[in-house]
Amino acid sequence: MTSGVNNRADETKPTRERMSVAAAQAKLIAVIGDEDTCVGFLLGGIGEINKKREPNFLVVDKNTSVQEIEESYKKFMKRDDIDIILINQNIAEQIRHVIDSDNDNPLPAVLEIPSKDHPYDPTKDSVLRRAKGLYSADDMR
Repeated sequence: MTSGVNNRADETKPTRERMSVAAAQAKLIAVIGDEDTCVGFLLGGIGEINKKREPNFLVVDKNTSVQEIEESYKKFMKRDDIDIILINQNIAEQIRHVIDSDNDNPLPAVLEIPSKDHPYDPTKDSVLRRAKGLYSADDMR
């Protein structure tokens, strides 16, 4: 006679099939930010390199050109394995015209975050501005 505990343990063990399905559906978070922001997220475990050896992050410093930021942002937008792009708000301001023109698709979601040296300003956040446009003051009561 087997105990119910052993049967339940066998049922909860992930099979290779379940694991491969979960891995196939997994999506990444991309980060475009200053060194402190990227290092923090990388230490949190978001760092990945895909089969083409492309990372899911860009460390922006004073030597990073606006063109390089734009190209990285556009690559992240086109990648099928990325569902969220986190970008420091001060960096988003440098490529605001690209971010605002790319609002047709809900995914990947672009979220502006503060950095150590630049606090978050809700008046500059394009997502928040679009969300406010969906509701009137009467809707909030």
